[in-house]
Amino acid sequence: MSGAACSPTVSGVKSLEVRWPVVLGAVVLAFFQTGGTIGASRNQTGDRGIDALAIAIAVLGPLSLILLRRWPREVMAFVSAITVVYLLRDYAYGPVFACLAIATISTVVLGHRVAAWLGLGTVLVGSFVAVLPAFRDQPWSWGWFSGVLAWGLLVLAVGELLRSRRERALAAREAREEAGRRRANEERLQIARELHDVVAHHISLINVQAGVALHIVDRHPEQAQTALTAIKDASKEALVELRSLVGVLRDVGESAPRTPGGGLASLDDLVERSAHAGLTVHKTEHGEARPLPSAVELAALRIVQEAITNVVRHSGATSATIALRYDADSLAITVSDSGRGLDHANPQASTNGTGIVGMRERAEALGGSLQVGPGDGGGVRVHAVLPVSSTDIEEER
Repeated sequence: MSGAACSPTVSGVKSLEVRWPVVLGAVVLAFFQTGGTIGASRNQTGDRGIDALAIAIAVLGPLSLILLRRWPREVMAFVSAITVVYLLRDYAYGPVFACLAIATISTVVLGHRVAAWLGLGTVLVGSFVAVLPAFRDQPWSWGWFSGVLAWGLLVLAVGELLRSRRERALAAREAREEAGRRRANEERLQIARELHDVVAHHISLINVQAGVALHIVDRHPEQAQTALTAIKDASKEALVELRSLVGVLRDVGESAPRTPGGGLASLDDLVERSAHAGLTVHKTEHGEARPLPSAVELAALRIVQEAITNVVRHSGATSATIALRYDADSLAITVSDSGRGLDHANPQASTNGTGIVGMRERAEALGGSLQVGPGDGGGVRVHAVLPVSSTDIEEER
Protein backbone atom coordinates (compact mmCIF):
# COMPACT_ATOMS: atom_id res chain seq x y z
CA MET A 1 0.00 0.00 0.00
CA SER A 2 1.65 3.24 -1.10
CA GLY A 3 2.28 5.80 1.62
CA ALA A 4 1.58 8.67 -0.79
CA ALA A 5 -1.73 7.13 -1.74
CA CYS A 6 -3.34 7.85 1.60
CA SER A 7 -1.55 11.10 2.49
CA PRO A 8 -3.90 13.76 3.87
CA THR A 9 -4.67 16.72 1.63
CA VAL A 10 -6.34 20.09 2.05
CA SER A 11 -8.66 19.87 -0.93
CA GLY A 12 -11.47 17.33 -0.79
CA VAL A 13 -11.32 16.68 -4.54
CA LYS A 14 -7.56 16.10 -4.42
CA SER A 15 -8.01 13.75 -1.45
CA LEU A 16 -10.53 11.71 -3.45
CA GLU A 17 -8.14 11.46 -6.38
CA VAL A 18 -5.30 10.33 -4.15
CA ARG A 19 -7.41 7.65 -2.39
CA TRP A 20 -8.80 6.11 -5.56
CA PRO A 21 -5.80 3.78 -6.14
CA VAL A 22 -6.09 2.51 -2.56
CA VAL A 23 -9.85 1.99 -2.83
CA LEU A 24 -9.49 0.30 -6.20
CA GLY A 25 -6.77 -2.03 -4.88
CA ALA A 26 -8.89 -2.95 -1.86
CA VAL A 27 -11.92 -3.73 -4.05
CA VAL A 28 -9.83 -5.88 -6.41
CA LEU A 29 -8.35 -7.76 -3.43
CA ALA A 30 -11.84 -8.28 -1.98
CA PHE A 31 -13.09 -9.84 -5.25
CA PHE A 32 -9.93 -11.96 -5.47
CA GLN A 33 -10.27 -13.26 -1.92
CA THR A 34 -13.99 -13.94 -2.26
CA GLY A 35 -13.64 -15.82 -5.54
CA GLY A 36 -10.55 -17.68 -4.34
CA THR A 37 -12.21 -18.69 -1.09
CA ILE A 38 -15.27 -20.06 -2.90
CA GLY A 39 -13.04 -21.95 -5.31
CA ALA A 40 -10.92 -23.38 -2.48
CA SER A 41 -14.00 -24.66 -0.64
CA ARG A 42 -15.00 -26.67 -3.70
CA ASN A 43 -11.58 -28.30 -4.04
CA GLN A 44 -11.05 -29.11 -0.35
CA THR A 45 -12.90 -31.81 1.59
CA GLY A 46 -13.58 -32.06 5.27
CA ASP A 47 -13.92 -28.30 5.78
CA ARG A 48 -16.93 -26.22 6.71
CA GLY A 49 -18.75 -24.95 3.67
CA ILE A 50 -18.58 -21.26 2.74
CA ASP A 51 -21.36 -19.23 4.34
CA ALA A 52 -22.20 -15.53 4.79
CA LEU A 53 -19.61 -15.10 7.57
CA ALA A 54 -16.80 -16.42 5.38
CA ILE A 55 -17.79 -14.09 2.55
CA ALA A 56 -17.98 -11.17 5.00
CA ILE A 57 -14.47 -11.94 6.28
CA ALA A 58 -13.14 -12.18 2.73
CA VAL A 59 -14.64 -8.76 1.90
CA LEU A 60 -14.18 -6.79 5.14
CA GLY A 61 -10.46 -7.63 5.47
CA PRO A 62 -9.40 -5.98 2.18
CA LEU A 63 -11.77 -3.02 2.66
CA SER A 64 -10.27 -2.31 6.08
CA LEU A 65 -6.88 -1.77 4.42
CA ILE A 66 -8.20 1.57 3.10
CA LEU A 67 -7.77 2.90 6.66
CA LEU A 68 -4.44 1.22 7.25
CA ARG A 69 -2.23 4.33 6.92
CA ARG A 70 -4.34 6.35 9.36
CA TRP A 71 -4.95 3.62 11.94
CA PRO A 72 -2.33 0.90 11.31
CA ARG A 73 -2.50 -0.80 14.72
CA GLU A 74 -6.28 -0.90 14.80
CA VAL A 75 -6.52 -2.27 11.25
CA MET A 76 -3.82 -4.88 12.00
CA ALA A 77 -5.75 -6.01 15.09
CA PHE A 78 -9.02 -6.20 13.11
CA VAL A 79 -7.49 -8.22 10.25
CA SER A 80 -5.82 -10.58 12.73
CA ALA A 81 -9.08 -11.09 14.65
CA ILE A 82 -11.23 -11.92 11.62
CA THR A 83 -8.50 -14.24 10.29
CA VAL A 84 -8.46 -16.12 13.60
CA VAL A 85 -12.25 -16.40 13.38
CA TYR A 86 -11.91 -17.75 9.85
CA LEU A 87 -9.44 -20.40 11.03
CA LEU A 88 -11.46 -21.41 14.09
CA ARG A 89 -14.58 -21.80 11.93
CA ASP A 90 -12.59 -24.35 9.91
CA TYR A 91 -13.19 -22.73 6.54
CA ALA A 92 -11.16 -23.83 3.54
CA TYR A 93 -7.61 -22.55 3.26
CA GLY A 94 -7.31 -20.03 0.44
CA PRO A 95 -6.28 -16.50 -0.58
CA VAL A 96 -7.94 -15.01 2.52
CA PHE A 97 -4.43 -14.86 4.01
CA ALA A 98 -3.32 -12.34 1.36
CA CYS A 99 -5.02 -9.56 3.31
CA LEU A 100 -3.20 -10.62 6.49
CA ALA A 101 0.16 -10.59 4.68
CA ILE A 102 -0.44 -7.10 3.24
CA ALA A 103 -1.59 -5.73 6.61
CA THR A 104 1.43 -7.22 8.40
CA ILE A 105 3.98 -5.92 5.89
CA SER A 106 2.41 -2.46 5.75
CA THR A 107 2.21 -2.17 9.55
CA VAL A 108 5.91 -3.06 9.86
CA VAL A 109 6.84 -0.56 7.16
CA LEU A 110 4.86 2.18 8.92
CA GLY A 111 6.91 1.58 12.07
CA HIS A 112 4.44 -0.36 14.24
CA ARG A 113 6.51 -3.51 14.45
CA VAL A 114 5.18 -4.74 17.82
CA ALA A 115 1.58 -4.55 16.61
CA ALA A 116 2.49 -6.48 13.45
CA TRP A 117 4.38 -9.19 15.32
CA LEU A 118 1.61 -9.60 17.90
CA GLY A 119 -1.12 -9.71 15.26
CA LEU A 120 0.65 -12.29 13.10
CA GLY A 121 1.65 -14.29 16.17
CA THR A 122 -1.99 -14.40 17.27
CA VAL A 123 -3.00 -15.77 13.87
CA LEU A 124 -0.29 -18.44 13.96
CA VAL A 125 -1.39 -19.55 17.43
CA GLY A 126 -4.99 -19.56 16.24
CA SER A 127 -4.04 -21.77 13.29
CA PHE A 128 -2.39 -24.28 15.65
CA VAL A 129 -5.46 -24.29 17.90
CA ALA A 130 -7.75 -24.79 14.88
CA VAL A 131 -5.91 -27.87 13.63
CA LEU A 132 -5.37 -29.58 17.00
CA PRO A 133 -8.60 -31.67 16.76
CA ALA A 134 -7.41 -33.02 13.41
CA PHE A 135 -4.26 -34.44 15.01
CA ARG A 136 -6.04 -36.32 17.81
CA ASP A 137 -6.50 -39.39 15.63
CA GLN A 138 -3.32 -39.00 13.49
CA PRO A 139 0.38 -38.19 14.01
CA TRP A 140 1.56 -34.59 14.32
CA SER A 141 2.62 -33.14 10.95
CA TRP A 142 5.94 -31.32 11.28
CA GLY A 143 5.78 -30.45 7.61
CA TRP A 144 2.56 -28.50 8.11
CA PHE A 145 3.96 -26.82 11.23
CA SER A 146 7.19 -25.84 9.42
CA GLY A 147 5.25 -24.51 6.43
CA VAL A 148 3.01 -22.28 8.55
CA LEU A 149 5.97 -20.97 10.58
CA ALA A 150 8.04 -20.35 7.44
CA TRP A 151 5.15 -18.41 5.85
CA GLY A 152 4.85 -16.19 8.91
CA LEU A 153 8.61 -15.55 9.10
CA LEU A 154 8.71 -14.78 5.38
CA VAL A 155 5.96 -12.16 5.73
CA LEU A 156 7.78 -10.53 8.65
CA ALA A 157 11.11 -10.62 6.79
CA VAL A 158 9.59 -8.88 3.76
CA GLY A 159 8.11 -6.23 6.03
CA GLU A 160 11.43 -5.66 7.82
CA LEU A 161 13.28 -5.43 4.50
CA LEU A 162 10.85 -2.85 3.13
CA ARG A 163 10.94 -0.92 6.40
CA SER A 164 14.73 -0.80 6.32
CA ARG A 165 14.73 0.43 2.72
CA ARG A 166 12.13 3.08 3.56
CA GLU A 167 14.16 4.33 6.52
CA ARG A 168 17.31 4.51 4.40
CA ALA A 169 15.43 6.46 1.72
CA LEU A 170 14.07 8.87 4.34
CA ALA A 171 17.52 9.29 5.88
CA ALA A 172 19.03 9.96 2.45
CA ARG A 173 16.35 12.55 1.69
CA GLU A 174 16.91 14.26 5.04
CA ALA A 175 20.65 14.27 4.41
CA ARG A 176 20.11 15.88 1.00
CA GLU A 177 17.81 18.49 2.49
CA GLU A 178 20.29 19.22 5.28
CA ALA A 179 23.10 19.52 2.75
CA GLY A 180 20.96 21.91 0.71
CA ARG A 181 20.24 24.04 3.78
CA ARG A 182 23.93 24.03 4.69
CA ARG A 183 24.91 25.12 1.18
CA ALA A 184 22.29 27.87 1.27
CA ASN A 185 23.61 29.10 4.63
CA GLU A 186 27.17 29.07 3.32
CA GLU A 187 26.11 31.00 0.22
CA ARG A 188 24.26 33.57 2.34
CA LEU A 189 27.33 33.94 4.55
CA GLN A 190 29.58 34.37 1.53
CA ILE A 191 27.27 37.00 0.02
CA ALA A 192 27.14 38.81 3.38
CA ARG A 193 30.95 38.88 3.50
CA GLU A 194 31.10 40.19 -0.07
CA LEU A 195 28.59 42.93 0.69
CA HIS A 196 30.45 43.93 3.84
CA ASP A 197 33.80 44.09 2.07
CA VAL A 198 32.51 46.03 -0.93
CA VAL A 199 30.44 48.53 1.07
CA ALA A 200 32.96 49.05 3.89
CA HIS A 201 35.92 49.62 1.58
CA HIS A 202 34.33 51.96 -0.93
CA ILE A 203 32.20 53.88 1.57
CA SER A 204 35.26 54.40 3.77
CA LEU A 205 37.16 55.94 0.85
CA ILE A 206 34.15 58.05 -0.09
CA ASN A 207 33.82 59.25 3.51
CA VAL A 208 37.47 60.26 3.71
CA GLN A 209 37.39 62.07 0.38
CA ALA A 210 34.14 63.84 1.24
CA GLY A 211 35.73 65.11 4.45
CA VAL A 212 38.73 66.38 2.53
CA ALA A 213 36.52 68.10 -0.07
CA LEU A 214 34.46 69.85 2.61
CA HIS A 215 37.62 71.03 4.35
CA ILE A 216 39.29 72.59 1.29
CA VAL A 217 36.37 73.48 -0.98
CA ASP A 218 36.53 77.20 -0.07
CA ARG A 219 40.30 77.67 0.13
CA HIS A 220 41.54 75.26 -2.58
CA PRO A 221 38.68 74.47 -4.98
CA GLU A 222 41.05 72.86 -7.49
CA GLN A 223 42.07 70.25 -4.88
CA ALA A 224 38.44 69.70 -3.99
CA GLN A 225 37.83 68.70 -7.61
CA THR A 226 40.41 65.93 -7.22
CA ALA A 227 38.64 64.67 -4.11
CA LEU A 228 35.27 64.73 -5.86
CA THR A 229 36.75 62.79 -8.78
CA ALA A 230 37.98 60.15 -6.36
CA ILE A 231 34.51 60.00 -4.79
CA LYS A 232 32.97 59.50 -8.22
CA ASP A 233 35.39 56.67 -9.08
CA ALA A 234 34.91 54.93 -5.74
CA SER A 235 31.13 55.15 -5.91
CA LYS A 236 31.14 53.88 -9.50
CA GLU A 237 33.28 50.91 -8.52
CA ALA A 238 30.99 50.16 -5.57
CA LEU A 239 27.91 50.26 -7.78
CA VAL A 240 29.48 47.89 -10.31
CA GLU A 241 30.34 45.33 -7.61
CA LEU A 242 26.99 45.68 -5.84
CA ARG A 243 25.15 45.25 -9.13
CA SER A 244 27.11 42.07 -9.76
CA LEU A 245 26.21 40.69 -6.30
CA VAL A 246 22.53 41.56 -6.71
CA GLY A 247 22.59 39.83 -10.09
CA VAL A 248 23.82 36.65 -8.38
CA LEU A 249 20.97 36.86 -5.87
CA ARG A 250 18.43 37.28 -8.68
CA ASP A 251 20.07 34.58 -10.83
CA VAL A 252 20.46 37.17 -13.56
CA GLY A 253 23.42 36.93 -15.91
CA GLU A 254 25.44 40.10 -15.50
CA SER A 255 27.91 41.37 -18.03
CA ALA A 256 31.54 41.38 -17.04
CA PRO A 257 32.73 44.48 -15.17
CA ARG A 258 34.67 46.97 -17.24
CA THR A 259 37.43 47.07 -14.64
CA PRO A 260 39.47 44.12 -13.37
CA GLY A 261 37.75 42.65 -10.35
CA GLY A 262 37.75 39.62 -8.12
CA GLY A 263 41.50 38.97 -8.43
CA LEU A 264 44.97 40.16 -7.53
CA ALA A 265 45.05 42.24 -10.72
CA SER A 266 42.75 44.68 -8.91
CA LEU A 267 45.37 45.50 -6.28
CA ASP A 268 46.90 48.26 -8.46
CA ASP A 269 43.50 49.99 -8.57
CA LEU A 270 43.22 49.54 -4.81
CA VAL A 271 46.61 51.19 -4.31
CA GLU A 272 45.59 54.11 -6.52
CA ARG A 273 42.26 54.65 -4.75
CA SER A 274 44.00 54.53 -1.37
CA ALA A 275 46.36 57.29 -2.55
CA HIS A 276 43.32 59.48 -3.25
CA ALA A 277 42.27 58.94 0.36
CA GLY A 278 45.63 60.22 1.61
CA LEU A 279 47.14 56.79 2.29
CA THR A 280 50.36 55.89 0.54
CA VAL A 281 50.40 52.16 -0.18
CA HIS A 282 53.46 50.22 -1.35
CA LYS A 283 52.99 46.83 -2.93
CA THR A 284 55.79 44.27 -3.07
CA GLU A 285 55.91 40.74 -4.46
CA HIS A 286 58.28 37.92 -3.56
CA GLY A 287 58.64 34.69 -5.45
CA GLU A 288 57.40 33.90 -8.91
CA ALA A 289 54.01 35.52 -9.51
CA ARG A 290 51.61 33.15 -11.26
CA PRO A 291 47.87 32.72 -11.90
CA LEU A 292 46.05 31.25 -8.91
CA PRO A 293 42.59 29.68 -8.54
CA SER A 294 39.85 32.30 -8.61
CA ALA A 295 38.73 31.44 -5.06
CA VAL A 296 42.24 32.10 -3.73
CA GLU A 297 42.62 35.34 -5.68
CA LEU A 298 39.21 36.61 -4.55
CA ALA A 299 39.96 35.77 -0.91
CA ALA A 300 43.36 37.46 -1.16
CA LEU A 301 41.84 40.60 -2.69
CA ARG A 302 39.10 40.84 -0.05
CA ILE A 303 41.57 40.31 2.80
CA VAL A 304 43.82 43.08 1.48
CA GLN A 305 40.81 45.29 0.81
CA GLU A 306 39.46 44.86 4.34
CA ALA A 307 42.91 45.42 5.89
CA ILE A 308 43.39 48.67 3.93
CA THR A 309 39.86 49.75 4.87
CA ASN A 310 40.71 49.28 8.55
CA VAL A 311 43.88 51.32 8.06
CA VAL A 312 41.95 54.18 6.46
CA ARG A 313 39.16 54.15 9.05
CA HIS A 314 40.92 53.43 12.32
CA SER A 315 44.72 53.65 12.28
CA GLY A 316 45.39 57.27 11.36
CA ALA A 317 48.35 56.00 9.31
CA THR A 318 49.79 57.82 6.32
CA SER A 319 51.40 54.75 4.74
CA ALA A 320 50.86 51.04 4.46
CA THR A 321 52.61 48.08 2.85
CA ILE A 322 51.13 45.13 0.98
CA ALA A 323 53.52 42.18 0.64
CA LEU A 324 52.68 39.10 -1.43
CA ARG A 325 54.85 35.98 -1.22
CA TYR A 326 54.28 33.24 -3.79
CA ASP A 327 55.46 29.90 -2.41
CA ALA A 328 55.19 26.51 -4.07
CA ASP A 329 52.01 25.53 -2.21
CA SER A 330 50.69 28.76 -0.70
CA LEU A 331 50.22 32.49 -1.03
CA ALA A 332 51.24 34.61 1.96
CA ILE A 333 49.75 38.08 2.38
CA THR A 334 51.02 40.70 4.81
CA VAL A 335 49.46 44.14 5.25
CA SER A 336 51.11 46.50 7.74
CA ASP A 337 50.73 50.19 8.50
CA SER A 338 52.44 52.98 10.39
CA GLY A 339 49.41 54.00 12.43
CA ARG A 340 48.60 54.12 16.13
CA GLY A 341 48.43 50.36 16.47
CA LEU A 342 45.98 48.19 18.37
CA ASP A 343 43.54 49.53 20.91
CA HIS A 344 45.50 48.76 24.07
CA ALA A 345 42.49 49.50 26.22
CA ASN A 346 40.55 46.75 24.46
CA PRO A 347 42.92 44.55 22.39
CA GLN A 348 40.35 41.76 22.10
CA ALA A 349 37.95 44.03 20.22
CA SER A 350 40.78 45.25 18.01
CA THR A 351 41.55 41.76 16.74
CA ASN A 352 38.00 40.34 16.63
CA GLY A 353 35.94 42.97 14.85
CA THR A 354 33.40 42.07 12.20
CA GLY A 355 35.81 42.80 9.36
CA ILE A 356 38.61 40.77 10.92
CA VAL A 357 36.25 37.87 11.59
CA GLY A 358 35.28 37.97 7.91
CA MET A 359 38.93 37.92 6.83
CA ARG A 360 39.65 34.99 9.13
CA GLU A 361 36.61 33.08 7.81
CA ARG A 362 37.77 33.61 4.22
CA ALA A 363 41.22 32.25 5.02
CA GLU A 364 39.94 29.27 7.02
CA ALA A 365 37.40 28.40 4.31
CA LEU A 366 40.35 27.66 2.02
CA GLY A 367 42.25 25.76 4.71
CA GLY A 368 44.47 28.73 5.55
CA SER A 369 45.00 30.98 8.55
CA LEU A 370 45.03 34.65 9.48
CA GLN A 371 46.68 36.51 12.37
CA VAL A 372 46.28 40.13 13.43
CA GLY A 373 48.78 41.71 15.78
CA PRO A 374 51.12 44.63 16.35
CA GLY A 375 53.59 45.46 13.58
CA ASP A 376 57.34 45.42 13.97
CA GLY A 377 57.61 49.21 13.70
CA GLY A 378 54.26 50.07 15.25
CA GLY A 379 50.83 49.97 13.70
CA VAL A 380 48.96 46.76 12.91
CA ARG A 381 50.14 43.73 10.96
CA VAL A 382 47.68 41.42 9.18
CA HIS A 383 49.22 38.18 7.98
CA ALA A 384 47.30 35.51 6.03
CA VAL A 385 48.42 32.25 4.45
CA LEU A 386 46.23 30.71 1.73
CA PRO A 387 47.08 27.16 0.56
CA VAL A 388 47.37 26.61 -3.19
CA SER A 389 47.67 23.13 -4.70
CA SER A 390 48.54 22.19 -8.26
CA THR A 391 45.31 20.20 -8.42
CA ASP A 392 43.26 23.35 -7.77
CA ILE A 393 45.08 25.17 -10.56
CA GLU A 394 44.55 22.33 -13.04
CA GLU A 395 40.84 22.10 -12.16
CA GLU A 396 40.49 25.87 -12.56
CA ARG A 397 41.97 25.65 -16.04
